Amino acid sequence: MEIISEWGSVFLILAIVFGLYMTWGIGANDVANAMGTSVGSGAITVKQAIVIAAIFEFAGAFIAGGNVTSTIRSGIIDAGAVANQPELLVFGMLAALLAAAIWLMIASTRGWPVSTTHSIVGAIVGFAVAGIGIHAVHWDKIGQIVASWVISPVLGGAVALLLMLSIRTLILNTEDPFRQAKRWGPVYVFLVGWIVSLVTLFKGLKHLDFHLSLPATLLTATLIGLATAAVGKLLIDRVEVDPNADRSFHFASVERVFTPMMLFTACAMAFAHGSNDVANGIGPLAAIVAIINSGGEVMAKAPLPLWVLALGGVGIVVGLATMGYRVMQTIGTKITELTPTRGFSATLAAASVVVLASKTGLPVSTTHIAVGAVMGVGLSRGIAALDLRVIGNIVLSWIITLPAGAILAAIFFYVLAGIFG
Repeated sequence: MEIISEWGSVFLILAIVFGLYMTWGIGANDVANAMGTSVGSGAITVKQAIVIAAIFEFAGAFIAGGNVTSTIRSGIIDAGAVANQPELLVFGMLAALLAAAIWLMIASTRGWPVSTTHSIVGAIVGFAVAGIGIHAVHWDKIGQIVASWVISPVLGGAVALLLMLSIRTLILNTEDPFRQAKRWGPVYVFLVGWIVSLVTLFKGLKHLDFHLSLPATLLTATLIGLATAAVGKLLIDRVEVDPNADRSFHFASVERVFTPMMLFTACAMAFAHGSNDVANGIGPLAAIVAIINSGGEVMAKAPLPLWVLALGGVGIVVGLATMGYRVMQTIGTKITELTPTRGFSATLAAASVVVLASKTGLPVSTTHIAVGAVMGVGLSRGIAALDLRVIGNIVLSWIITLPAGAILAAIFFYVLAGIFG
């Protein structure tokens, strides 16, 4: 308790700096993965991706980021194990933020699309085992999170494959694909607005004390979906057939219909990513703030200050703008060839799975889901459409991430404990 009262302001400054560093890394690596499908399919430019992410990543973090934050903050380790030594939790969360941030910076400079969720969960487990003891870790919760890492790419791939097959059946394999694309396009755009708003309204707004009944939630989500579809229809109606392009590629005009639709999935993916992955950066920061504000009391649950969510949103946007281009290419261009129809399917599938995960409070890896979704649309054309060497390298980088975060966090924990302990 004395250490907290003596060094509280120093810990708070370090937490803000490390939290910003961590969320910068999330922007540089994970957000680049999230926006990669939209950029890789040619639907939006890198500059447009940064603008979309700036608005919707921040909105997702601020509006719907509170639920996963509680899992990262208090669900992974037993708060009771450090009730009499709150400084251990402060050292540990600072160490976890710094360890994960450094690893993300290393990965981003090399263009590796690693999982920020792996990084921070591994780091928290690493400091807990090293500084408190193996008993302090909620291993059942870790088991759920690990299971989600396996399930999430499979879910992302399955949903993307189904969406791609539906586009093929309803649009591409018909007598007049362009007409069918203009007919069904607003329906797909409706799905984007409906799914994201429905899940956000269900559980994402608890920390803002905003509650709706089930009928009101369904009605609101449907109205948002219809409004989104109406805007989509206006954009789709402006697309004209290009006979010259159709001669060289039969579906060129159809792909042009899906290009404006990709704007909606890009916004949805950015919002979904902000709602889920901001927790990786601000969960430990929120835990430190709660301990300092309470004078050293370790609480399993504590209020999440909105300025902490805002800080996370700012860090993510700066990270994408400064270094996101290095990683964006990998998912967008190297796993499989993406067109607007394939990119739309992959991004809508990934956004849907991410927001559903946010609803359940599981900090799944957006990277895993996005890679799974891109593989799913690639599989719709057969296994030969995938670059298995690139996929192998991505999986290898995922395996390295967990122990790297844990080892770095254990080292930084001992350093901080030595300085302040």
